[in-house]
Amino acid sequence: MRRPAAIAALLLVAVSGCTADEGSAAAPTTTSAASVLQACPEQGDADAEGADVLPALSFDCPGGGSLDLGRAPGEPTVLNLWGSWCGPCREELPLMQQFADASAGQVRVMGLISKDGHPQSESFAADAGVTFPSAFDGDGELMTELGINALPYTYFLDADGALAYTQVGPVSSVDELRALAAEHLGVQL
Repeated sequence: MRRPAAIAALLLVAVSGCTADEGSAAAPTTTSAASVLQACPEQGDADAEGADVLPALSFDCPGGGSLDLGRAPGEPTVLNLWGSWCGPCREELPLMQQFADASAGQVRVMGLISKDGHPQSESFAADAGVTFPSAFDGDGELMTELGINALPYTYFLDADGALAYTQVGPVSSVDELRALAAEHLGVQL
């Protein structure tokens, strides 16, 4: 009988928290006609440079445009990896939106939807009131490249694309994000 196996699988997913196994994004990868997420901003032509940079991967954005991690963002940037399957992301993502609203014009806030499906991530963003630009990495290519399997991760990048700081796990407040931006990006908000 398959029912006990299905229940066991659901329980395994429920207790696994925010870890993602290889291939956990089994949802379709088609984009919806209208995304709740803003379009990703244009990027310049300069390559990201610095002692540490993120892998030069490129991702489409459900709201339009794309995110190329191999190019310099041109302004201090906070890149938050999130997914609808991540419990702590449910609390952190609204804080990221508040920070994005408060820091507009001084710090760019971007998301990278990781190991997720389009319908799930759109529903999650809508429920959380999140509209900041997010790119889509349904297969978790960046997570694989970086050797991580849990979320959230937040990367603080300087205008040249150099990795200034990595926040492992969720932040607990907008004030914490402001303090991290001041300390690692030199931006006082």
